[in-house]
Amino acid sequence: MNSTETMDSDAGRDFWTSLLRMLANPWFDRSIATIACVPFAYYGYYRSRQGITLPIIVLWFQYALLIIPMVLRRPPKRVTRNPAYWLLAFVASYWILVPPVLGSPGRSLISSAVSSPLSICSLLISVWARLSLGRNIGIVPAQRDLVAGGAYNYVRHPIYTGVFLAYLAFALRTYSPRNVLIAGLGILLFAVKSVVEENFLRMDPQYAAYMRKVRARWIPLIV
Repeated sequence: MNSTETMDSDAGRDFWTSLLRMLANPWFDRSIATIACVPFAYYGYYRSRQGITLPIIVLWFQYALLIIPMVLRRPPKRVTRNPAYWLLAFVASYWILVPPVLGSPGRSLISSAVSSPLSICSLLISVWARLSLGRNIGIVPAQRDLVAGGAYNYVRHPIYTGVFLAYLAFALRTYSPRNVLIAGLGILLFAVKSVVEENFLRMDPQYAAYMRKVRARWIPLIV
């Protein structure tokens, strides 16, 4: 390695060291989290302008369980340095705004007697998982306090389980090639994100032990 490459490598390490030092500051980390929540808050506001209905109330309830813990979250002990992981994390997280914006009306493949319980199940799992996770929440792969209780006692990514069910309900209730593509990409993004997160977190011995204890990623005793 020549002197120029050495200087570039040192500059890269200095950048990440400075960034991680800033992220370790609770106020800076929470400011970043607040900015990251703006798209969700704006979409909730936009939907509420169309009238306050039960689905809108449920939507705001879900967003509150995301935004409030994000704003009050614990600062990370360790954050991934891979920019591709950052990009994946943000694309996957904001992809959940795509179905209501770009989805087509479609046609239902299942009756409301099936789709409604599926949507309710998705909501209940997501709420349980977010309450279990508490303030240890983030978008990009980062190590905070390990959560192994509540929903995390059964699967390692219960929030993603709820997201998968929501995408499935969306695709079955409003079937069209476009909606299936949107739902399929959403599921794929979160599936890849969960693997990426675990590859980062398993370097922590405590999390590696948690992975050995809780074998399922998304569905208890299955996968």
